[in-house]
Amino acid sequence: MLTQRLLLSDRGGMLVLGLVALMAVIVPVCNMLVPESSPFYISTYLVTLIGKFLCFALLALSVDLIWGYAGILSLGHGAFFALGGYAMGMYLMRQIGDRGQYGNPDLPDFMVFLNWDSLPWYWLGFDMFWFAALMVLIVPGLLALVFGWLAFRSRVTGVYFAIITQALTYALMLAFFRNEMGFGGNNGLTDFKDLLGHSVSAKGTRNSLFIASAVMLILGYLACRYIVTSRMGRVIVSIRDAESRTRFCGYKVEAYKLWLFVFSAMLAGVAGALYVPQVGIINPGEFSPLNSIELVVWVATGGRGTLYGAIIGAFSVNYAKTLFTTWSPESWLFVLGALFVIVTLILPKGLVGLFDRLKRKGNKTEPQTDARQPTESKEAP
Repeated sequence: MLTQRLLLSDRGGMLVLGLVALMAVIVPVCNMLVPESSPFYISTYLVTLIGKFLCFALLALSVDLIWGYAGILSLGHGAFFALGGYAMGMYLMRQIGDRGQYGNPDLPDFMVFLNWDSLPWYWLGFDMFWFAALMVLIVPGLLALVFGWLAFRSRVTGVYFAIITQALTYALMLAFFRNEMGFGGNNGLTDFKDLLGHSVSAKGTRNSLFIASAVMLILGYLACRYIVTSRMGRVIVSIRDAESRTRFCGYKVEAYKLWLFVFSAMLAGVAGALYVPQVGIINPGEFSPLNSIELVVWVATGGRGTLYGAIIGAFSVNYAKTLFTTWSPESWLFVLGALFVIVTLILPKGLVGLFDRLKRKGNKTEPQTDARQPTESKEAP
């Protein structure tokens, strides 16, 4: 009943979630049950690729929640995504055990190579899945809490907030590149073997991760929709449109912004945790400021402030990226830049706004056609 209430006035969201739910059923069936010789067979590579897009869609959703509804432009959400990914990567590294290249049951290969003699304290507990799953939420959430509290308390807004979030992710990238940090340095964490006792590369595991990504995207969307349609959501929108007036009305603006920022960071962490076992690696490159800027382009392309527009944007831009990096890798950044300029100048409401415009145009055409009918009927006799 709650789901119906949330989606009742959200036809676009209902359509997008319906497609995601359909994919969660059809794709694994076509991969597991359909023979490879059939034209309906979907390869494991494609399952992994679409699963990766689902994770990106969840990440875009987290950005749209704070940018589209609260007006907080974060250029550092890639950091929360990467932290969630590292938490899952540490669990997967502990599952390797003595099957690594050096055969050390306690230390990952990169630590043996760097002559570490014991496991750092912050790696303790990551041999348990529930602990890693908890860290996927806590680590990005805690960083967002501390960072957001300092920023919002100082009333840092607008472009200044965007710049310091980008500085945050850049600083984390430099820190994780260092071998002394104990996170694999430049190479990051890779060579994963098992997840909950099942081979990461097995077809069944890939499909399970795909379904988990689709389910988390649907749940994440419903949670975001619940927030933006609640009383809190209306306050958040009023903060976006008139922050000073909302503050003068007695609302604790900083508390609302901080809560939403932390929730958004945790959502990005979950996306990172689902992404890592599917792609098989996590390295400091995920903290790159360019990744965080790309997130903003996804949301802008789809249409910010709609939630489902972020999902459409993540899928469309990443599909285009897959095509361009195959045909002409060096031209992708130019295409991305041009796309952002075109969207800003011509499609300020993104693809969703374009669909709405075409729909309104179609609705205006229909009455004219109807109006001619009585005239034609009079002329007929």
